[in-house]
This record gives sequence, structure tokens and C-alpha cells, in this order.
Amino acid sequence: MNESRTLASGLGSVSPYAGQPLSPDKLVNVSRLVTAYYCNTPDPEILAQRVAFGTSGHRGSSFLTTFNEAHILAISQAICRYRQRHGIDGPIFVGIDTHALSEPAFATVMRVFAGNGLDVMISAGGEYTPTPAVSHAIVSYNRRRTERFADGVVITPSHNPPDNGGIKYNPPHGGPAESVVTRWIEMQANELLRSGLRTMPGISVEQAMRASTTHPYDFLKTYVDDLQNVIDMDVLRASCIHMGVDPLGGAGVHYWPAIADRYGLNLTVTRTTVDPTFGFMTADWDGRIRMDPSSAYAMQGLIAQKDAFDVAFACDTDHDRHGIVTPCAGLLAPNHYFAATVEYLFEHRPDWPLDAAIGKTVVGSQLIDRLASKLGRRLYEVPVGFKWFAAGLLDGSLAVAGEESAGTGFLRRDGTTWTTDKDGLIPALLAGEMLARDTRH
Repeated sequence: MNESRTLASGLGSVSPYAGQPLSPDKLVNVSRLVTAYYCNTPDPEILAQRVAFGTSGHRGSSFLTTFNEAHILAISQAICRYRQRHGIDGPIFVGIDTHALSEPAFATVMRVFAGNGLDVMISAGGEYTPTPAVSHAIVSYNRRRTERFADGVVITPSHNPPDNGGIKYNPPHGGPAESVVTRWIEMQANELLRSGLRTMPGISVEQAMRASTTHPYDFLKTYVDDLQNVIDMDVLRASCIHMGVDPLGGAGVHYWPAIADRYGLNLTVTRTTVDPTFGFMTADWDGRIRMDPSSAYAMQGLIAQKDAFDVAFACDTDHDRHGIVTPCAGLLAPNHYFAATVEYLFEHRPDWPLDAAIGKTVVGSQLIDRLASKLGRRLYEVPVGFKWFAAGLLDGSLAVAGEESAGTGFLRRDGTTWTTDKDGLIPALLAGEMLARDTRH
């Protein structure tokens, strides 16, 4: 808890509720939250109520009139305009996490995309879809393609509190959109808000779901079947080490049992609960619920079980971030684990390009600088935001890239592209691979 307490001290005083479950009266009222999504209308003359893309899309709360139906109508239509402007005419993959506002936002997105005649790929069976599964789908679809490129949208505010919603756009490279792209979409969306959304296509959710342009896609099977090409599942399976995973009620909750079954792993899912209040979580440093796998306050549930597993891990709500828990150390510091990841991968991925670099953000640990020098690898340092790594992960000039906030991506075992967005599942499983290989010696 010391690292989180130190971190929190820079942000403000630690709440007495930190690390504790919250009482029911302190949980979000989902019915009121969803009602506010439809009933509250943003005023584009108020700066805080406009569409605003950060490093991972537009986020907000319907209670604050910062994430409402009008925002999503405008953003979705702006994405359609962007696609038309840039000749992106392949399918658009749409993923969704478990936040309460994600379901109504998904319905809004579908109305707009279907109304514009887009070929929309949605999860077969209406399952939640992690960010890395969407990135994987885009990259896989576009591989060796010269036309009709796909792109995608993920409806998620990541690890943010339960009253938040979010939406982010991934262009054809499969990673987070560059700033020039998000600025254009943001500008178009705010113009649509100012115009009163007069040019929106009129189509119901039911019509959108039945449209001939709406197609089911098996994100789960496609992603899970391909995992063996990025993680050494043979080593994991042969070791029989006992792994534990807490999906934190997120979009990957059904992926973990599928991974265990597909590869015969000794993997226990500690909690399968999906609850939009996230009442099973312990509060973060400020007394608010966040599904943050890098916070010792939020991870108390799994940390308490650390001695039950050889290694345990968790992912945030859209499964693009990870946290690793060991019996000896508890929750590992993200920068320290990233350094261990980098060193291990370069030792055990002999087919990786010899000139591929290590990516880190400017606020990342100097450990990575020293490690790059030791390994004789070029260091690629960028501003905060995983979007800066997407191009390098796509063309293979980056072998592995990591953010200070426990977001990581790396190449397949053969040195080709896996995904170009953060993937919380593969560094989690890599912790098992690292331990499994270590126990053989």
C-alpha cells in the first residue's frame, strides 16, 4: 500500500474509505444515470459540456452533462464523416465494456452507424468486448489488404468510476487515433451539437440491429485462438503453475475461462461478477470506485488472495491495463514489472527484429533507459499516450512499448504485429509464462 499512499499524497489526502468496500448508499444509482443520459442535453456554449477528446477518447458523466446521448450522436456522425473524407469504406468493429453508460451509448452508436449504411461488426451474442480484441480484429482484417480497410470504436471510459462513460476511435492501424484525427472528429462533433443535430439519420435501435449491414463477429474466439502466437502457452500448460485472475467486472470476464479451457491452463477466475455499480470493488485512494489494476487500494480484493496462487493478475474494465500480484511482493509497481517484461521478452523472443526498439513515455521509469542501454536496443521515448506507439507496433520498428500507467503492447513471438493498442491480457499471461519458465530451472 505504500506506493499507492505516496502517489495519493501528491493528489490529495487519502480517504478513510480507501481500500474498503463502499456501502450501498454510496454506489451509483444506475437508473438515474441512464435516465440522465437520455434527458440531459449539453449546451455547446458551455465549454465543459462540449465534446473533448483526451488521450483515450471522449469521457464524462451523464450527471454532469458531459456524456449524454447528444454527445454520442454527434461523435458517431463525426466518425462517419471522417471515414467518408478519408475513403475508409471497410467494416467498423464496435466493442463495449461493462460500465452502465456503455449499453445506451452502444444503442446510440448503432443507430448512427446503421443509419449511415456502415458495415458494423458487433460481438456475436452481444458479449462485452475488450479493447485489445477490437484492435486485434482491425489489425487482422487489414493485414495484407490494399483496399476496404476496417477501423473501430470502443465504448469505454477505461478504469474510470461507474458513473462515467467513454468512447474512443481506432483508425485502420488499429491503435488509438492520433491527435490530428481526434481534433477533427471533436470539431465536427461540436459543430453538430451547435446545429442541434439536425442532419442526423433517423433510424431506431431495433432497425439498426436488424439492418443487413449489421454483422456478428466472434471477437472472443478469434482473439483467444491467436493468443498462442504471442504467449508461449506450451510452457504455461506444462508448468501447471496456479494462476488467479480478477477481471474486475470488466469486458474480459468471459475471456479468461475461454483462455483456460482452450489452452488447458491452471487458471482460476476469482470473481465473475458483472455489476454496473461495481459495488464489489474496494475504493481507490480518494474514496471513489475505480477499476484500476495498478492501485493497491482498488486491488485489495486480489491482494488479500495473493498466497492462494503462484501468480495472480487483474485487468481494468476494458482490459487494456494490467496489475500483477505475487505472494512475496503483493502488487508489483507497473514500471518495475514493465522492466522485467522487457528484459524477459528480448531474451525469449529470438525471432524479433534485431533493430526493433523499446517504447516508453517521457514520465516512464529511468529503469527502461538503463535496460535499453544494457540490451543494446534503441529507446523510443514519446509524450504521454499510447497512440504514439501504434505506428511502430504496426510496422515492427517497436518490439515492446509501455506506459507508466500499466498499459503495454508487444509483438507476436515471430516478430509480427499483435495489436496496436494496449493489451492487458498478454502482460498478465506473460507473468505466468515468466514464472513457468523460471520454475523449470
